[in-house]
Amino acid sequence: MTRESKPTEFVSFGPVVHPALCLQCNQAEAKFINTGKTTMTPNSVHDIRNLSLLGHTGSGKTTLVEALLAAAGEIGAAGNVERGDTVSDYDPQEKAMGHSLHAALVHLEWSGHWINLLDTPGLPDLAGRAMATLAAVETALVVISAVAGVESGTRRMMTAAKGKCRMIVVNKIDAVGAKPAALMSDIVAEFGRECLPINLPAAAGGKVIDCFFAPDPAAATAFSSVGTAHDALVDQIVELDEAMMAQYLEQGESLDPEQLHAPFEQALREGHLVPVCFVSGRSGAGIRELLDILGKLAPDPTEGNAPVFLKGEGSAAAQATVVPDPKRHIVGHVFQVANDPYRGKLGLFRIHQGTVTPSAQLYIGDGRKPFKIAHLLRMQGRNSVETVLGVPGDLCAVARVDEIHRDAVLHDSHDEDFFHIAPQAYPQPVFGLALIARKPADEQKLSEALARLSDEDPCLEVSYDVRGRHPVVRGLGEQHLKIVLEELAARWNLQLDTATPAIPYRETITEIAEARYRHKKQSGGSGQFGEVALRVEPLARGMGLQLGNEVKGGAIPTHFMPAVEKGVRQALAEGAFAGFPIHDLRVVLTDGKHHAVDSNEVSFSTAARHALTEAVLAAQPQVLEPMLDLRVKVADALFGEVSGELSARRGHLTSTDSPSAGRIVILARVPMSEMGGFESRLKAICAGESEFVMESGGYEPAPQEVQTELSRSYTRVGADS
Repeated sequence: MTRESKPTEFVSFGPVVHPALCLQCNQAEAKFINTGKTTMTPNSVHDIRNLSLLGHTGSGKTTLVEALLAAAGEIGAAGNVERGDTVSDYDPQEKAMGHSLHAALVHLEWSGHWINLLDTPGLPDLAGRAMATLAAVETALVVISAVAGVESGTRRMMTAAKGKCRMIVVNKIDAVGAKPAALMSDIVAEFGRECLPINLPAAAGGKVIDCFFAPDPAAATAFSSVGTAHDALVDQIVELDEAMMAQYLEQGESLDPEQLHAPFEQALREGHLVPVCFVSGRSGAGIRELLDILGKLAPDPTEGNAPVFLKGEGSAAAQATVVPDPKRHIVGHVFQVANDPYRGKLGLFRIHQGTVTPSAQLYIGDGRKPFKIAHLLRMQGRNSVETVLGVPGDLCAVARVDEIHRDAVLHDSHDEDFFHIAPQAYPQPVFGLALIARKPADEQKLSEALARLSDEDPCLEVSYDVRGRHPVVRGLGEQHLKIVLEELAARWNLQLDTATPAIPYRETITEIAEARYRHKKQSGGSGQFGEVALRVEPLARGMGLQLGNEVKGGAIPTHFMPAVEKGVRQALAEGAFAGFPIHDLRVVLTDGKHHAVDSNEVSFSTAARHALTEAVLAAQPQVLEPMLDLRVKVADALFGEVSGELSARRGHLTSTDSPSAGRIVILARVPMSEMGGFESRLKAICAGESEFVMESGGYEPAPQEVQTELSRSYTRVGADS
């Protein structure tokens, strides 16, 4: 199947190494290594295919990337995860663990198509790093092991990729224990009847049989039949085109792949079709067929679902027009940054509009000062070569631009100031660690390193514990934070101690209450005077803070209102009942008094802070504790022990499910304060044969005994001070 576009043209140039990017490297060898190939670059948006490989850890994404690169001639032979010589897993941590820890960009050329692939981490704790790549691609390629089947990471990534064109790749079809027929049934049961095989494995998985381009009804397959699979595909595709359906059904005319191209792309965009391909990354079975499918059927940047660009913030934001036109202003989006102490900051970006060349000057967001692209780079794992052209849809990189950051919009005209992509939803960080630098001199270095890591990882949250006077990092799990600690040690040579951070409790109110406070101080000369009356009202959970003003007659002069708000916000941050931030309430300023000489900002700020505290204490305050939503998959026989463990942690089961024989999924809500050591305990109970996913579950009132203890502790600290 070919597109109705001009013949593919590529600009050719010699490969260029970047020694300038490595001047501060401690190693003798260059950080960027020339691959030795003549590098090509596409000059048409229609030539490009952008795909992100997503899926559960162990599904074989990195091995699949190696097989694709080798089949396309980009590398001499496929690397091996166990040997640590793959293109996309180049970090020492990745080699040691045998798992991808960061998304890596590679590219290949196949039959006139330029294919950009993003190999992503499969570890559940690194889901955010994988999801961030979706902003750069048209197609999500969800990889499933034919042995392990549908796993928690599969479900999470299929959900995250909704809105993108999705394809499923069943890998390891020739592995011992592979059950492709049963897995195909599970895929349909889990993700819907729109999941249809575009090819089928032969017996023992030694090769795959085409069911779309040139189907052979007589070919033997491991399950189903070529004819049945072909008919199901065509039926699904033509459902979206009434004229074509009439031609197909009423006239009995066969349809060739060229005729089906446009409705095929429409079916992908609308989620009406999720093609399923079968491969073996190890043996190479189905790899060339997969490359054909990606080149001929994966959408180019004009055929996928374009991301939504907005201009402005909040309720004033309006949708902006960005089209893949090479002649318009440049608009690009930074979907990933990498920070290295020796080679500096590397920003990977997707060109959505315009043409980028070396020496172009680009603005970052609403910045007033542009930066000049010294080197426009094309990445092959950790290696880079310069490219002379970046067209709409292309994925490129720039190095050593300190101001660049994840989700930044790059543009060459002030007409695109304040452009940004509609925000993507990520899992909320739930596990926390307080970090303590062993050397006081490393505290500033730690602060800078954490800022860079949080820019790389959308699910890493960095805050500061005022009580403990230490930075706190929060992530998606214990393994996530362990990886972060290893990165701090390896990349910044930081030696740290850790501690359990304070649980992020909150306070709220349950009734309406009022309070009035007068701050008066006279000690010779000008004194201090300010009086504030206000009312607090409870709001629904999650509504945050609302401020109102019912003051009449100038009782509080307008120029003192900012000081009043400052005092209110200070009291809300400090807490009133147990020393935790106060949320979900409306604060209404009702009255006040001022003095022509003695009133000032400090007086009104102090009066507002005390009035707010007194009003909250009179409004039946309560402590809210953070909750976690757990999804735990274990063997049926372990249900009692695991559910008992959750109950002992004050958790309660919300539902159960049996996705497959002998396995049960437990859904539960558990207080964050009770989750310490749960991952290790679960591994001990299940001998490592389990999987679980945790997400933020909002806040609920803490038990009375917990509230009493927290309040008593806060009172004692206040008295000591």
